[in-house]
Amino acid sequence: MPGPIDGIKVIDMTRVLAGPFCTMTLADLGADVIKIERPDGGDDSRAFGPHQNGESAYFMSINRGKKSLTLDLKSEKGREILIKLVSQADVLVENFKPGVMKKLGLGYETLSKINPRLIYCASSGFGHSGPYSSRPAYDLIIQGMGGLMSITGPDASQPTKVGSSIADIFAGVFSAIGILSALYSREKTGRGQMVDIAMLDCMVSILENAVARYTVSGVDPVPIGNCHPSIAPFSSIKTSDGFINVACGNDSLWKKLCEIIERPDLAADARYETNHSRCEHMPDLLPALNESMRSKPSAYWLEKLETGHVPAGPINSISHVLADPQVLARNMLVELTHPVAGKVKIPGSPVKLSETPAEVKLPAPVLGQHNEEILLKLGYTQQQIADFKSTRVI
Repeated sequence: MPGPIDGIKVIDMTRVLAGPFCTMTLADLGADVIKIERPDGGDDSRAFGPHQNGESAYFMSINRGKKSLTLDLKSEKGREILIKLVSQADVLVENFKPGVMKKLGLGYETLSKINPRLIYCASSGFGHSGPYSSRPAYDLIIQGMGGLMSITGPDASQPTKVGSSIADIFAGVFSAIGILSALYSREKTGRGQMVDIAMLDCMVSILENAVARYTVSGVDPVPIGNCHPSIAPFSSIKTSDGFINVACGNDSLWKKLCEIIERPDLAADARYETNHSRCEHMPDLLPALNESMRSKPSAYWLEKLETGHVPAGPINSISHVLADPQVLARNMLVELTHPVAGKVKIPGSPVKLSETPAEVKLPAPVLGQHNEEILLKLGYTQQQIADFKSTRVI
């Protein structure tokens, strides 16, 4: 079945993670995505390990469903080919430092004159305005500057980043949202626009209760491990063979938990009577819960808590996640056959639509795999394509 944005043509000039995550999402939703890469090595992430038959598993995991066209954008012919592509495209996505595309003669002002319907999405560390605009950025830098590391980890003495590259990934997600919003707006106005996404902006937007707590109290939030600042108990609790997560979002669930672990004394304790008081006394409550639950294994408690309708779950390793029946039932692990790497397994699309479903259709491309196909469709001859190759335009 065609996806919800079937027929939308996307020029993907991104590399590494934030931009490719965005264009991968668009490809899953049905867009025709052409990834522009340097002839001498392509996207930097093609060199990232691990590799399978010489192909980067990292690259393949975030570039599925795309076509690869190699272009030397420093050459006049390379820029000419790109401009011809842009004239027929709906969307262009890039994640260069602000100013790079303009120096190439390919900035938004130039390309929007060639194609007034073009949606031009620029994803960068700090955006195209503000005093930090020209600074380079990586996920680690933004997690620190955006405040996330100041509230993550066991305590304030050990600033900790999130395990995945969440600053990059959220920039990709918000880029996709911005592009889809601009496409919808174009249906009404007939005109494209620029979408300016900053990784730092994205981090600030997801700080959630940390911003609310600071603006109300004037006190900087600090890391509190796996506990929650406003809900208790909402934490990882020790069992005889590991840890499980338990989340009591209201007083009724708290009382059920006390029944299940056979601790009526905790339910009757005035310090733990309300959610607010439990949060205040969590340093005393958590050891008591650990002591009560460490007598039995995780599987025992998870069964008891599920039966009692108290939200709880295991802390899965990646291998357990990828074998989880719920994950598999939702098609969140997809196997594709890559022309060089062979069979590869990657995450599926989390976007589930009843009428126009997102779908992972194609593996990530080999570098320059679609050069001839794309250039022929643009009207170039076999001889011109051969000349482009011999002069390293492609």
